[in-house]
Amino acid sequence: MATPARIPLPEPDTMTPEQRKVLEAVLNGRRGALIGPLRAALHNPALADRWQQLGEILRFKTVFPPALNELAVLVTARRWNSELEWVIHAKAARDAGLPEPIIAAIRDRQSPVFADEACREVYDYVRSLQNDGTVSDDCYDAIVKRWGAVGVVELTALTGYYVMVSLTLNAHRIPLPEGHKPELYPTGPSDPTLTPIPVSAGR
Repeated sequence: MATPARIPLPEPDTMTPEQRKVLEAVLNGRRGALIGPLRAALHNPALADRWQQLGEILRFKTVFPPALNELAVLVTARRWNSELEWVIHAKAARDAGLPEPIIAAIRDRQSPVFADEACREVYDYVRSLQNDGTVSDDCYDAIVKRWGAVGVVELTALTGYYVMVSLTLNAHRIPLPEGHKPELYPTGPSDPTLTPIPVSAGR
């Protein structure tokens, strides 16, 4: 049985007009469903509206192909032990073509092996931000060289956005959508201890 959220989550039949307006924007957008942190953010409809707009840009409208976007999200989800974020974005990563061994390595806190240099660069950038709060010149310059200034701005924003998502999901204990099973901790609650993300194993 799923653990209930710590706060009441607005349902369509009890929403205010302002909340319903945000719901309709989400349902008519790329997401197509209201799940995850927006369920909590709806307690402040103005926050939820801006949140969903920012999330749509960072998830669907960056210079990065979907597989690399989802790679960055998975690294973030694993760093913060965010089960719901992991479950949703592991599927999105598979659908986008991110190789299963990379997904499994991140899930199991192992060092991924990358055949694609662009994948390794994104992993290293997000890993450094998550572990150290900054990145080296070499790590930064690799993203700029391949994706330009817009790419390094977007990747940094994407990483920070999904930290906010992870912490929101964790703090409020937003449950998994119906029909989904946990993947990070299938047999029980997560260990709250955070483990640094391992370095990549190269090519």
